[in-house]
Amino acid sequence: MNMFRTLRADEIDCRIAQIKENGLSLLLYKDARCDQNILDEVVGPFNWKREHTRDNKNCIVSIKNPETGEWISKEDTGTESNTEKEKGLASDSFKRACFNWGIGRELYTAPFIWIGADKCNIKDNRGRMACYDRFTVKGIGYTDGVITGLEIKNQATGKICYKWGEIKEEAPDKPEKPDDEPEKIVIPDIPGTVSTASKIPAGDSSGRAVSDAFGDNMNEFMERMEITDSKEALKRFNELRKKLFDAGIIKNIGKMKSAEEVDITFNAIYANLTPAGELK
Repeated sequence: MNMFRTLRADEIDCRIAQIKENGLSLLLYKDARCDQNILDEVVGPFNWKREHTRDNKNCIVSIKNPETGEWISKEDTGTESNTEKEKGLASDSFKRACFNWGIGRELYTAPFIWIGADKCNIKDNRGRMACYDRFTVKGIGYTDGVITGLEIKNQATGKICYKWGEIKEEAPDKPEKPDDEPEKIVIPDIPGTVSTASKIPAGDSSGRAVSDAFGDNMNEFMERMEITDSKEALKRFNELRKKLFDAGIIKNIGKMKSAEEVDITFNAIYANLTPAGELK
């Protein structure tokens, strides 16, 4: 019996696995923050711990038995990420150890997810097929811990691009901020520091859409690149964006004017990264 609940739709991410001229396939995955949040939620922040061995290759996740006070441990091995290899190993081994505890184990029951070329934007990128669309899980259904329904949205088109089975739970839409809220949202426009950014009021609907898109993508970027400092992540993003522009892969190096352009820029980075974390 699994002591942990199944993942909500908004806790599941999508990653492009393979691209062909007639479409692409997706994989479902979770990030380390999801594991941390669920451990805190279910057992409490003071009742679990993680340890790393073999230079971060292995992670041991231990949970305290509430009846005996004994620590019960489960362990697994991770693989390196494209950048910051040590952090990548630590994050991946942690996520795998959490799979052993049952967190997100239902993702292994996902169906084969195929998105036809008519529902996404596939392009020829210097002789290789590429897609810069961003996909999110909009709804999901489970029966006895097995995925029995799935709905995926293409954020670039704003449309549902995959639907299978019975959907029992949908990801909530992000709440609108009050028009009179004084908050300012910072959006990077050109390579450099945050001081070079444009500031758009939260009440501006178009600006908010771009801000939400950048924030969501930056969170994923930090997870993929295994960067924990936001300033470091922004600096790395700007460096890669400048290289993409110099290579002619993206056409704009100024302020990003739409959520779609934000998605395209981030996905262009992922599509052109080498195993060493540099652009091809």
